[in-house]
This record gives sequence, C-alpha cells and structure tokens, in this order.
Amino acid sequence: MTLQWTVVAFFLYAEITVNLILCVPLISAQRWRLIFSWRIWSWLSPYWNKCFFTIIMVLIVLFLDALREVQKYSGPEPMQDAKVNPNVYDHVHMKLFRAQRNLYISGFSLFLWLIMRRVASLLNQVAVTMEDSAGLQSQIDNAVRAAKQHQEDKLTLKQSFLEKEKSMSATKQQLKLEVEKLAGQLKTAEEAVRKSDADIEAMRRQAKGLAQEYDRLLREHHQLQNLQSAEDKKDR
Repeated sequence: MTLQWTVVAFFLYAEITVNLILCVPLISAQRWRLIFSWRIWSWLSPYWNKCFFTIIMVLIVLFLDALREVQKYSGPEPMQDAKVNPNVYDHVHMKLFRAQRNLYISGFSLFLWLIMRRVASLLNQVAVTMEDSAGLQSQIDNAVRAAKQHQEDKLTLKQSFLEKEKSMSATKQQLKLEVEKLAGQLKTAEEAVRKSDADIEAMRRQAKGLAQEYDRLLREHHQLQNLQSAEDKKDR
C-alpha cells in the first residue's frame, strides 16, 4: 500500500472511531454542544470549511483514480494478457484487488466524512432544540403557575366579594330593621303630637270658655255693684 492510501486508510479508521464516539448514547447532545463550544473550535472555525471541502476534493480525486484503476484492470485487454501468461494473471488480479480496495477505502472515507459533519451538526441542532424546549417548558410552567395564581386570586376575590355581599346583606337587613323601628317611633311621635295638639286645642277651648265665663261674672259683678250703689243713694 502506497503512502497516500495508507493515510486514507488511517483517515477512514479515524472517521469510524469519531462517528462511533458521536453515536455513543452515554454522551448527551448538551455535552457535545459544550465540547463544540471550546475555544479551540472557534480558532479553527475560519479554516474549517476550507479544510472540509479540500478533504472532499482530495477524496473525490482518489475515488475517481481508484475507479479508473478498477476499470483499467477489469477490462478485456489485461484479461487477455493474463490468459497468455500465468504470472501476468496473478499480477493483474493483485492490481485489481488493490484498486478495488482503494475504491472502497476512498468511497467509505468520503461517505463517512459527510456523515460525520452531518452528525455533528445534528447533535448541535438537537442540543439547541433541547435548550429551546427547556426554555419553552420553563415558560409553560411559569404560565401555568401564573394561571393557577390568577385562579386562586379570582377565587379569593370571589370569596371576599361573597363575604362582602353577605355583610352588606346583613347591614341592609339591620338598616331595614332600624328604619322600620324609626318609622314606628316616628308614627308614635306623630300620634303623640296629634294627641298633644288635641289636648292643647281642648285646653284652648276650655281657656276660652273660662274667659267668657269670667267676663260674664265680671259684668254681673259690675251690675250688682251698680245696683247696690243705686240703692244706697235711695236710702240716703
């Protein structure tokens, strides 16, 4: 195996290892997000896209080269030469085996390279979604608590309103009783006033009668005095 295909093979093994680690369920998406937020990745981020597409181009070139080698050694001309010379037959099959091996290595390397990037981006998206869902869940919990508090406040206000209504009803009933009591007292006072007016009117009539009787007696007294004085004058 040449140096370039040795490097590609080790790169494939590294991709398999990294993809297996990324798929381990014991490491959550939040932890991968913390790992991806390390400072070293921010330093490498300006070169990451260039490196990613460069490796893709290299792997595509190696894949096409391996595909060309497979087509070269699987064609009719090498097979005809291999039938003529047995040593050439073994050499051709060895070259074909190496070309197919290189084709599989480059193809799987390219495939796993794309898969690794996609898995990393999906883990990051899952972590962001979980954080957003946690935030939404906290908002929902706050909304539920606020609704419960509002319901409790509503029940408290309703209860206080009912208590105030009961107290107002009792006060109204008490005021009604007091009004009825005052109305009865007012009626009694009016009757007493009417009775007093009747008594005053009777006393006024009685006083008027006494005054008339006094005037009559006074006139009779004057008449008697006049008669007595007249008799006295006659006797003289």
